[in-house]
Amino acid sequence: MINIIYEDNHLLIVEKPINVPVQEDISKDLDFLSMLKNYIKKRDQKKGNVYLGLVHRLDRPVGGIMVFAKTSKCAKRLSEQIRNRTFKKEYYAVVEGILKKEDTLKDKLLKDRKNNIVRVDPKGLDAELNYKLIDFKNNLSLVKINLKTGRSHQIRVQFSSRNHPLYGDLKYNKNANVGDSIALFSKKIEFDHPITKERLTFELNLPKRYPWVLFL
Repeated sequence: MINIIYEDNHLLIVEKPINVPVQEDISKDLDFLSMLKNYIKKRDQKKGNVYLGLVHRLDRPVGGIMVFAKTSKCAKRLSEQIRNRTFKKEYYAVVEGILKKEDTLKDKLLKDRKNNIVRVDPKGLDAELNYKLIDFKNNLSLVKINLKTGRSHQIRVQFSSRNHPLYGDLKYNKNANVGDSIALFSKKIEFDHPITKERLTFELNLPKRYPWVLFL
């Protein structure tokens, strides 16, 4: 079941399920972009191809809110907002240990495409985020994160490199167990409508599963 949060002739705002790739990868599993195109094609009884512009991404294990463009003009304008940093993305995460009340994390991140991992490296690209500590329980911290840049695996690597890995992150947390879900969620987005210029905000509730339920 696809959770559509908002839709008009220009935009599609949806909730991405966890453990679904945003677009086709080497696994060849059904990806979210194809799922949405197939859904629209069937729902609207379209004979030709469905256009759906991918303007930002979420890692495969991460769920939460995403926006897709229904025209190439909208895709271009949304991408411009992302480049200009007027497109706001707010994430919530549960990390191990206790953090300062708030901080700005700055690193250079380099992606190893062969092994699909990212590491802090002076040869990498600038990565920056701000976070605020919301709550702390059972040696776990709930944090609200605002991304300044959108590097691959950025949130996961920046916290892990400071010995505060995300709960359930099998790639960057040596304490994670198979079967855990990564505690990272795309909770809120805010941007200007590419046609009307109206400022739009969309937000989801946190998932009702461990460890999120500690803080609900």
